[in-house]
Amino acid sequence: MLTSLLDGLFDGISIGSVLLLAALGLAIVFGLMGVINMAHGELMMIGAYTTFVVQNAFKSFGQPWFGAYIFVALICAFLVTALLGLILEKGVIRHLYGRPLETLLATWGVSLILRQFVRSVSWVMVLGLGVFCVLYFGAMAIISRMPNVEKIRGWARTVLIPLSAGIAWTAGSMLGQTYQLAATKPWFGAQNVDVTAPGWLRKGIKLGTYQLPYVRLFILVLTIVCIIGMYMFLQRSAWGLRIRAVTQNRSMSACLGIPTERVDALTFALGSGLAGVAGCAVSLLGSVGPNTGQNYIVDTFMVVVVGGVGKLVGSIVAAMAIGIANYMIGADALSPLVSWFPQLAAVLGFFANASMAKVLVFALIVTFLQFRPAGIFPQKGRMVDA
Repeated sequence: MLTSLLDGLFDGISIGSVLLLAALGLAIVFGLMGVINMAHGELMMIGAYTTFVVQNAFKSFGQPWFGAYIFVALICAFLVTALLGLILEKGVIRHLYGRPLETLLATWGVSLILRQFVRSVSWVMVLGLGVFCVLYFGAMAIISRMPNVEKIRGWARTVLIPLSAGIAWTAGSMLGQTYQLAATKPWFGAQNVDVTAPGWLRKGIKLGTYQLPYVRLFILVLTIVCIIGMYMFLQRSAWGLRIRAVTQNRSMSACLGIPTERVDALTFALGSGLAGVAGCAVSLLGSVGPNTGQNYIVDTFMVVVVGGVGKLVGSIVAAMAIGIANYMIGADALSPLVSWFPQLAAVLGFFANASMAKVLVFALIVTFLQFRPAGIFPQKGRMVDA
C-alpha cells in the first residue's frame, strides 16, 4: 500500500507540474491584464508542434546531436509562441481592454483559427500569408509617414486589404499549380503526430519495484527552473518592477511615466512564451494534435482561480493539489486508506476513473470557492482597489 501511495504522490506531483507550467503564463496575464485568454491552450499546442518540427530537423544530424534537440526546442517554442502572443496582443487584445466579454469571444475565435491553421497549413498558405503581410503592412508603414495620414488611413485600408489579399491568393494559386501536391499538402494534417523523447529521457530511476521516469523528472525540474526564472524576472529586473507596479495600480503607474502599453505587450508575450514551453513539455508525454491544448485549458484556469489571481505561490499550491487529487482519485489510490470507512471508500471507488475524478475535483473546487471566492491567496490592499 505504501508503494502505491508513493506512486500516486509522484504521478500526482508530475501532473501538477505540467498544470503549473501551463498556468504560469495564464496567471501573469490574467493577474496583470485581467484578460481571459481562451487561446492559451492553442499557444501550448503551437509550442508542441514547434517541438515536433525541431525534432525532425535534428534527426538529420544523428547522434549525439539528436539527444540535445529538446533544449533547442524549448528555446524555439518560447520564441515562436512569444512572438505569436505579441502579435495577438497588438492586433486583437489591445483594442478590447476593459471589455471582458468581447475579449473572451475574440480569444476563443483565435483559438479556433489556430486549430484550423495547424490542420491546413501548407507552403501555399505560408506563401499567401507572407505576400499579404509584406504588401499590406509594408504599404501601411509607408502611408503612416505621410503628413496627412489620418485623412487617408481609412481609405488606404479599404483599398489595400482586398488588393493585398487578391495578389496573395494569386501567388498561392500559381505556386499550387506549379508544384501541385508538394506545395498543397498540409504539413501536419488533422491526425496526431508523435514526438520522440531523447534517449536519455526514456529511462528512469528504480526505487524497489517502482521506477521514476526521467521524462517526468525533467518536466518537474523544468517547472522549477521556470518558477525561479519568473520570480527573478519579476523581483530583480527593471521590467519586472514595472509589471508589479502596473499590477498594483495601473493609473498611478501611467502617471509616473511607466509605458503601460509596452508592459502589457511584454506581459502577454511572456505569458504566451511560457505556454509554448508548457507545450514542449506536454509533447514528451504523448502525441500532439490540434486539440492538444484543449485537454489542459480547463484545469489551467482552475489552477489560476483556486490559487488566487496573479499569485505565483497560490498557483504552485493549487497546481500540486489539483494534480495530486486528480491522480489519487482517478487511480483509486485513496480507497485503501479509508477502508475503515466503507461508505467513503465506496464513494471514492465510484469516482475511480479519469473522467469521474475530474468531476469530483471540480465539485470540490466549486465548494471551496463558495467559502474563499478570491482563492487560497487573495489579493490585498491597493491591488484590490485598483
